[in-house]
Amino acid sequence: MIKARNIHKSFGNLRVLKGIDLEIPEKKIYSIVGASGAGKTTLLQILGTLSKPDSGDIYFGDKKISAMSEKELAAFRNREIGFVFQFHHLLPEFTALENVCIPAFIAKEPKAKAEAKAKELLDFLGLSERMEHKPSELSGGEKQRVAMARALINDPSVIMADEPSGNLDSSNRDELHDLLFKLRDELGQTFIIVTHDDHFAERSDRIIHIKDGVIE
Repeated sequence: MIKARNIHKSFGNLRVLKGIDLEIPEKKIYSIVGASGAGKTTLLQILGTLSKPDSGDIYFGDKKISAMSEKELAAFRNREIGFVFQFHHLLPEFTALENVCIPAFIAKEPKAKAEAKAKELLDFLGLSERMEHKPSELSGGEKQRVAMARALINDPSVIMADEPSGNLDSSNRDELHDLLFKLRDELGQTFIIVTHDDHFAERSDRIIHIKDGVIE
């Protein structure tokens, strides 16, 4: 589904990615692992179209991402890619339901349709009793589940997550990991996840080891 071809990326004189070739199939969980500074997050940002490579190409199906304009890319990203980060980035002034709806509103979905889908997702994620609560009233694990629902609202082709459980205690971490596999198995969701958690990585469909900017 996603192909990376000969991806190079430098920051000044620092070469971070040195010719990455990668294919991600549908309905799988791929974990990207490696030491700090190995290039994991840089690769995830390039795969997620948040950053551009210095050279090389990214394809989503038959679409060549580098051929898109910034406006086309922004619309594509909002529609096809969901993001979850270590820190949930929920907007504090909005309820859980409102936070989940935001990408759908950006995609110009009707309010009633967006809210119905958001309620369905929050219910699926065990948050039906927490929809009207604001982030300050939610636990860390609940906030990450709201962030996951927000990432899912537009039925993305793939969800990309950067250390999604890195800020959680062990109980909430295990709960979130189980949820990711449930989303893969029951909704057919594809995930690319940067993680330092060896136990989670070992459960995933494939582990991508990055060392010094190349895949081992």
